Amino acid sequence: MKRSTLKEQDPDLGILAVQLSARVQREIFRRSAEQGFDDVRPRHGAVLAYLDVEGTRPGELARLAGRNKQTMGAILDELERLGYVRRTPDPADRRAKLIVPTERGRTFMEVSDGLVHLIEQRLADTLGPDRYRDFREALGVGVASLPATGHDAEG
Repeated sequence: MKRSTLKEQDPDLGILAVQLSARVQREIFRRSAEQGFDDVRPRHGAVLAYLDVEGTRPGELARLAGRNKQTMGAILDELERLGYVRRTPDPADRRAKLIVPTERGRTFMEVSDGLVHLIEQRLADTLGPDRYRDFREALGVGVASLPATGHDAEG
């Protein structure tokens, strides 16, 4: 049997993880586009998924998203041009910058959080609440057991 056929019929963990991530992202970005956010792309999730309303330092966003600082800087530049974030001085250290969501950014964050909740609810309905809770817990333990550092996955 061809390897591609085998992987299609019995996908390994990496394939399943990528498929889950891609399907969740497609759902979020398709449905958010229907609500007027058609300029946001999945790569922007590296910022918007972790951004605090009161602002977050770029280095912290890079760490949380598992991206290098150069990649994070490019994503931030793009989001700033699109009007989702702005850079402001950090009141705790004027030399540092905070990335703060604009009103549009905060609205997108609320919409995407709501969409994630709906996706999770759909999965819980499909699997049953106990099985879904166990799935989430096992997935978290599995992720925590693997190295978090390494090369930037999306360059």
